Amino acid sequence: MESAPDEPARRARAAEQLRQQAVWCREQGSALYAALLEEAVRDCASGGPCWRVLEGHEDMPLGDALAIRLLGAVHRLVLEGGAPALAAHYPSAGGVFRSGDSPWPAFRDALAAHGPRLRELLLRPVQTNEVARCASLLPGFLTIAAETGLPLRLLEVGASAGLNLRFDHFRYESEGFAFGDPAAPVRLRGVFDGAAPRLGTALEVAGRSGCDQSPVDPCSDAGRLTLRSFLWPDQVERRARLDAALGVAAQVPVALERAEACEWTARRAVPERGVATVVYHSIVMPYLGREGVRRFAGIVRDAGARATADAPFAWLFLEPSRREDGGWEHAVRLTLWPGGEPRLLALSSPHGPPVRWKGP
Repeated sequence: MESAPDEPARRARAAEQLRQQAVWCREQGSALYAALLEEAVRDCASGGPCWRVLEGHEDMPLGDALAIRLLGAVHRLVLEGGAPALAAHYPSAGGVFRSGDSPWPAFRDALAAHGPRLRELLLRPVQTNEVARCASLLPGFLTIAAETGLPLRLLEVGASAGLNLRFDHFRYESEGFAFGDPAAPVRLRGVFDGAAPRLGTALEVAGRSGCDQSPVDPCSDAGRLTLRSFLWPDQVERRARLDAALGVAAQVPVALERAEACEWTARRAVPERGVATVVYHSIVMPYLGREGVRRFAGIVRDAGARATADAPFAWLFLEPSRREDGGWEHAVRLTLWPGGEPRLLALSSPHGPPVRWKGP
């Protein structure tokens, strides 16, 4: 059967998404995923099993993370026991991956054997809920608490399973800095690259809630599988953090609502007397699209304009931004009302530490 005349161009568009993600995975320390995606680029461009799984999704917006959806779908299959040959290369499933290994044949066989299931799983949005991002956001929470002297009312946008809404139940350590219970099951060490900020460590959470278009129940087997499937399988430290955070989630209740980001924020982001209301998010804006980001920012600023000294309002986030040289960085920024002056607090990786403090 001959392919449609435009198929090579469609394959190329899908392959380009895979190529970009391969670069990002290598930069962020996943040699396994980088190697698999580099092979997948060629397979997709030539019309192999990778293309047959991705076909029809080649024009998915970059923010929808087609490549991560593909990797997460296959990882889920591995964790379910459906691809034992590939599991031998996945540390998350008890396998081993070393430099020079060739996991691609087993990955390609899984694509060919489970195409319909994988195409169905591609429809699931990415749900990473990376716990280490709390280390990037922590200086912001401490700054708000110190400057307002009030308990924090937390409103997380794109909360996934709400694990990061429990950030105050984790332990953070760096030279000259510590926060949280020393016996906490989630421990984040070496938080700061360079000098730690001179911040107090007194903080009280008055309420915690969040929204997500597809919230995950961290106390269910299905929810835990979803979260684990989107982790990168050769980053075992991330898996250990996630498993520890899932234990915390079973002890600390959080209200999660299935809702669109702008609609929920417009409804919930209302300053309240006696608490510092904090709207926050981490690596969420790329999923909203340009118009969604513009609308969301307007909603938050309108809420900030209604803040008073006894009902302050804060906007805190870790999101990608363009550097002057055209490259990307991940910045932690805070705007606190009354006042409303945006501040750059820190730079970090998209997955958290090391955090480079930029505040005073």
